[in-house]
This record gives sequence, structure tokens and C-alpha cells, in this order.
Amino acid sequence: MDAALHALLHPAPRERPEIPFMHRDRQLPFINLRGAVEHFLEFKRDKEKTREVFHIFETLPWRNVAERVRKFLATERGRQIYLTEPSLPEILDDHATLRRLPKDSFGYQYCDYMEREELTAAGLVAEYEEWRGGRPRLDDQIEWYNDRLRDTHDFLHFLNGFGRDTLGEQCVLAFVFDQRPSPGHLALAYAGALTIRLSVPTRAPILRAVLEARRLGKGALPIAEQSILELLPMPTDAVRKKLRIRPATRYPEVRRMWDEEGITPNAVLARPEAA
Repeated sequence: MDAALHALLHPAPRERPEIPFMHRDRQLPFINLRGAVEHFLEFKRDKEKTREVFHIFETLPWRNVAERVRKFLATERGRQIYLTEPSLPEILDDHATLRRLPKDSFGYQYCDYMEREELTAAGLVAEYEEWRGGRPRLDDQIEWYNDRLRDTHDFLHFLNGFGRDTLGEQCVLAFVFDQRPSPGHLALAYAGALTIRLSVPTRAPILRAVLEARRLGKGALPIAEQSILELLPMPTDAVRKKLRIRPATRYPEVRRMWDEEGITPNAVLARPEAA
């Protein structure tokens, strides 16, 4: 392993600036059903408005996230990850270095996926910051954990084979619910699937695809609590096995049937000009 790759994947644990577990300005999350409906309707009108998804999660939040973070960081493993992986986007967007890994590795194939989809980890951060607007960042350990949830989102698309079409996004949201049990995830997943079912003339098993994704997610390990630096050099199939990710059958069936029916997945619920 060359020096640059070794330095990226094997950083020495280091002291980090002292930040509180919970920032004094962080408020306990609460449910806002009316706001959730309003943001969902706006997202339904234009699914390119990614920030509406962030608003839905904000109005239907994971209320026990602080307890989950506290338990994770109380473990030796959690503390080690906290000290060696302060920020993931810089690692994940360093394709030049990650491509020094073997071609069957998760890191190398993740680069293939992100370049094929024209995505970057920094791009997702930028969308999140645009949604945040002028609100200050609450720099605490809960925010660090939330960042990892955001930054590993595209891993779930890649490892599960769920596309970035509307149904693929609903499947990811259903799959990840047990890892971050925000009511917003299931609300978006099921409402989105039902909207597709009612809006698209197809025989494909839309709802079954989302329900299967939900079932498959129940046995998977929370990816945000894994050492990403350890996963990147592993063969992709070994990463799936380690994380207990089993192959979906319904989503590929929907895609196959849509191809036969002449339905373009990325055009489903898209704006007319985008379709």
C-alpha cells in the first residue's frame, strides 16, 4: 500500500477540539404533522427540491437520536471512530487515492458509482447547507453523528442496488428506518410509493418493493456506526455480508417491468420538463 493510501485509510487517533455532547442551543425534536404534509406536497410537485426532504425529516424527527449517540460513543469502538473519522466527505471525494485500491474493493467501486451518477459527497453537504440557510451549525457530538447519517446515504443506494429514481429513493428510506427511526423516513417511503401507485399506469409491484426494502433493512447493521476506513478496502461483496445486506428482488422486478412497459424510472413523478 503506497504512502498516500495508507495515510488516508490509517490516520492516527488524534485529540479533537473539545465539543459538548449536546449543544446548549439544541432543542429537543418534536413532531409537526401539518408541516410534514406541506413539505411532502411541495416535494411531490417537484422532486428535484431535495431540501424539502430535509424539511420533512425536521418535521417528523428521530426523537431518540441523542440516546443512540450517547450509547454509541460510550463504546470503545464508537470512540475510536469518533477520533479517526472526524469528517467523511474529504475521504470519500478523494477518488485519486481511493482508486489505488483493488478494483473489486468497496472504495474503488464506490468511486465508479459516484462518477457514473455524477455525484459527490460534498454536493450532498452543499444541499444540506442550502436547506439550513442562515441557521448556525450546532457543533456537538450529535451533529457529528447526524453528519455520518447524511454522508453514508449514497452507500445505501450502491450496496442495495436501489437506483436514484423516485422508487429507489423510497426503498432506501424504508431500508434505513431501523438505523435511524425517524417517522419521516417511513412517511416518505410509504406516501411516495402510494403516490407512484396512484399516478403511474403500471402492473409493477410498487408497494411490495418498498415493503421488502423495509424488511431487508431490519437485519442490517447501522452503516453510520461502522468504520468507513475499514470498509473501503474490503471487497464490495464482503462489505454487504458484513453489514448483513441481502439482495432485493422486488425493486429489480419493478425496473424490469417498467422497461417492458416503456416507463422511464427517472421520469416518474418528475416535472414535465425534467421528464
